[in-house]
Amino acid sequence: MLLKAKCPLCRKPSKQGDDFFPFCSERCQMMDLGKWADEEYRIPGETLDELPARREEDADDEASHR
Repeated sequence: MLLKAKCPLCRKPSKQGDDFFPFCSERCQMMDLGKWADEEYRIPGETLDELPARREEDADDEASHR
C-alpha cells in the first residue's frame, strides 16, 4: 500500500516511492530545506545559548541542597 499525500509547500499530490516524497519535486524539497536553514521553522525549546547557564544554575542549586 502506497502512502499518498499533498506536498507540504504547494499542496500538489505526491506519493510514497516518488524521489522527493513527501514533496512533489526537488524544487519544493529545496525550498523547505532553505526555510529550515533560514530559521523560518523552529522547534520549541531552549536555545543552545540558554543551556550552559542553566546547567551552572542547576549545579549551584544541587550543591546548596547538600
